[in-house]
Amino acid sequence: MKRLAVVSGKGGTGKTTVTAAIADLAHRDLDLVMADCDVDAANLELLFSPNVQETIPYYGMKCAQIDPDICISCGACAEHCRFGAIREEKAIYRVEQADCEGCGVCEHVCPAGAVTFVERKHGEIYRSTTELGPLFHARLIPGAGTSGLLVTEVKERALEAAADRDLLLIDGPPGIGCPLIATVTGCDAVLIVTEPSMSGRSDLERLVRVCEGFRVRMFLAVNRSDLEERITAEILAFCAEKGITVAGLIPFDDAVQRAVCSHRPLTRTPSPASDAVAAIWAVIRDEMGLP
Repeated sequence: MKRLAVVSGKGGTGKTTVTAAIADLAHRDLDLVMADCDVDAANLELLFSPNVQETIPYYGMKCAQIDPDICISCGACAEHCRFGAIREEKAIYRVEQADCEGCGVCEHVCPAGAVTFVERKHGEIYRSTTELGPLFHARLIPGAGTSGLLVTEVKERALEAAADRDLLLIDGPPGIGCPLIATVTGCDAVLIVTEPSMSGRSDLERLVRVCEGFRVRMFLAVNRSDLEERITAEILAFCAEKGITVAGLIPFDDAVQRAVCSHRPLTRTPSPASDAVAAIWAVIRDEMGLP
């Protein structure tokens, strides 16, 4: 089983659109499992209309809780909380869950033993079926943290389902934070989707530095490559310097927007962009040694 993650240094590059198109091509003759690890804004499901088979609650870090019947209103917890998570009103202390980082200082300094730590739900993980194969995805509750841990949970379930399959295809998160690191860890290769803009180039360079630390094989696709050909050329030169395989260039194409608005993968309708993604997949498939 091979593991391929589609990632981007910034949002809006077309990463999920490319992931869905590759999934549509791959499932035609490969046994495929998909995982959407962009848990802060999971939207791969929008293109596949998944049928949810199982919903698993996700609990992140525990949160402090103050028992008002035991609390002596000394204020030690609020005084020592570095995150301002403890509020006081009329000598009654309570914990604002959204601000609590679970560090445990309040429990340590409380002389009355009024502070305990309880689980709090941070989101949900879904195991779904689609016409292309199983899809594992999740939703993080707005304002909740530990998205990197949630990505790990999604990946573990997807890896278990993909153990005897040909390919695990992951729609990764944008950026270079904990969710990206959790996604890239253990992958055979990543496909970086970028765009020819100043921010696209800058974020690409940061993303490559992170991926280099994991010694993962890197492929690159430039989306809307013909909109700013000078920056596209600079990106290609950067890839040549770094030894990154350029899998292909995707031209600007109105068919992409029509496909997304119709909730279907780009590759279901012939177009220049569809042909470009098909060529990109052919390169990656050959380089990764997939059947």
